[in-house]
Amino acid sequence: MSAELLKELAKVEKVMAYDAAPSARPSSSKKAPSQSIGSSLDSLLDSLREFKQGIEAGATSAEVVGLIARTVDEKKKEIDDRQKEVYNALGKLGKALDKKFPNALPEWQPVFTSPTSAAALDRTVALHLVRTGQFSTAATFVEESGVKLPDDFKTKFLSMHAILDALRRQDLAPALEWAAANRPFLEARGSRLEFCLHRSQYMRILFSSNPPNPVLGINYCKNFCQHLISAHEHEFQRLLTCTIFLPEERMRTSPYADLTDPSIHTELEGMLTQEFCAKLGMSKQLPLRVVGDIGAGGALSRIEKGRKVMRERKSEWSLSDELPIDIPLPPENRYHSIFACPVSKEQSTPSNPPMMMSCGHVVSKESLTKLTKPGGRVKCPYCPQESKESAALQVHF
Repeated sequence: MSAELLKELAKVEKVMAYDAAPSARPSSSKKAPSQSIGSSLDSLLDSLREFKQGIEAGATSAEVVGLIARTVDEKKKEIDDRQKEVYNALGKLGKALDKKFPNALPEWQPVFTSPTSAAALDRTVALHLVRTGQFSTAATFVEESGVKLPDDFKTKFLSMHAILDALRRQDLAPALEWAAANRPFLEARGSRLEFCLHRSQYMRILFSSNPPNPVLGINYCKNFCQHLISAHEHEFQRLLTCTIFLPEERMRTSPYADLTDPSIHTELEGMLTQEFCAKLGMSKQLPLRVVGDIGAGGALSRIEKGRKVMRERKSEWSLSDELPIDIPLPPENRYHSIFACPVSKEQSTPSNPPMMMSCGHVVSKESLTKLTKPGGRVKCPYCPQESKESAALQVHF
């Protein structure tokens, strides 16, 4: 979802909050924000109760009746103003949606009709709920759908989210304990997780001492980081020498300013999630979220538009395992080679990989075979050089 849509949605959430504090509402408006509808109604009820008590006590003058009428009118105006804010926010959200998705959603035949596909979809949803930490919702969904998940699956992700919650509270002990227990796995992957955890803890120790006491950080390195020094020698040298620029305010303008960057702490959650999922043989990316992001990012509308053009030209896409048009994807969502042969114009596949000739030009394997002359000689279609077919090397993008 685009930043513009998220921004408008956040505005709707703020203006519709029942008891939102004025400071939580959008401050861009020149007019002071009106009281929430719930607060206005509560205030009106309190006033009416006071008037009732006064009337029961004998205060029934025309002045009291007029005050009641004015109070009701004031609260009615507050509620009307609040409703206008809600309607305006909803209207802007609707315009943002129309701008982001100008074409109507395509009508598709039901996809998940077979028991196998329906079960796969239910399992994907259940896994998504567990992986995102929505354990109560996941339990209800599993019970109602009858999905079968591995017995220890929930337990493992309960552990992961407990560690992530501790990181958000600036408690690195559970994460450090997990990294130490899985050190062989992390070292085999060349992971920096354990070093980054200790670096974060070291910098917190340096900045928390008042007055600055470098000895606390140095002792921490001696006691807990000896096994990491050989693999990160240069970085440990910087961690130890940065102490001459303490306190933190002074370090921000020093050659070690990068060590004061909050990202060295905030990036730990993503790193731990990635390594934890890798240990389970899973990707850090959530399949359901990837599908939603790509589809909602314009893929469906592009595909539907391409099919519409083909229908108008009375032609159909003949390959069932390929899309009729290119869908631009961010780098993190590219899972296979994106090489297209300059000769055949076809995208490479595992059975038809890119091949680089001796001259450095690259064509697909099928094109290379077609270009090969008797004797195994290949004339490059882009330069005068000839080479042997057997000398071509497969290229991995």
